[in-house]
Amino acid sequence: MLYRSFLLLVTLGNLGLAQQEQGFPPVKESDVRHIDALRTSGPIRIDGKLDEQDWKRAPESPRFVDLISGHETIHDTRVRLLWDDDNLYVGYTVQEPDVKATFTKRDSPIYQENDVEFFIAGEDAYYEFEINALGTIYEGLFAWQDSYISSGIASLPQLDRTRDDVRCQAFNGVGLKSHPRGLRWAFLDWDYPGAFQAVKIHGTLNDSTDHDLGWTVELSFPWKGLSVLNMSQPRTLPPRAGDVWRMDFSRFNQYKSLDPSAGQQDSGGWALSHHGIWDSHIPECFPFVTLRDNQD
Repeated sequence: MLYRSFLLLVTLGNLGLAQQEQGFPPVKESDVRHIDALRTSGPIRIDGKLDEQDWKRAPESPRFVDLISGHETIHDTRVRLLWDDDNLYVGYTVQEPDVKATFTKRDSPIYQENDVEFFIAGEDAYYEFEINALGTIYEGLFAWQDSYISSGIASLPQLDRTRDDVRCQAFNGVGLKSHPRGLRWAFLDWDYPGAFQAVKIHGTLNDSTDHDLGWTVELSFPWKGLSVLNMSQPRTLPPRAGDVWRMDFSRFNQYKSLDPSAGQQDSGGWALSHHGIWDSHIPECFPFVTLRDNQD
């Protein structure tokens, strides 16, 4: 998001600045991770617990790594994915010994606290979702300017930037300022229709006197809300088994846990697949997610 242009300067120093301009994409496609989403066999209740049998059967992702370097991180973070004809389901397991969160108002700057994030990309746009341990969310839609009009996105009332009631601003990435597609239009008041989210804290919130296990996050996104991402080349929705989507899964921390003597570098951003640079807004670095039937 736009705020990370500032955070890059104050939190990363030379670590991030040294990597602002480099080749594209900053990570080879062969180094981007692949994971599967498993079709559900029954209903999923969005309560943050991740306790249905389908969640227990769903393949767990590898441990998240540092966003820039790809190094192992000190705390474990993983994601599991489910789907059915109505929704995509995302479940995070976040190891955190001191769970903290204070923002409670929707679209507050929760990136100033510890959060987990989800991105999903299409040909014409991508969506960003953030949530903290209190369940407070921050979200936005980013439409590539090179296809904003031709794709038909501009014709949607909630994304018509000529309207006075639509908040929109140009966005040029965070660490990578030379994406081949150029600028995006950032719609920061856009809300994903029908999305649900829940958090379960395994410990005590905002209490540094004890040791917490962490927190779990459960999300559901109706497939029909994704049509805006591919208006120029519509995808089949609901999707079919075997379909592949580009999605990103990450976690951002206001602390850094590292051992410099061991050569560890912690940017404060951790992701399922590293981006090689301090920037989550690079769809070419998003993991490949394949939808699988539950009998596959």
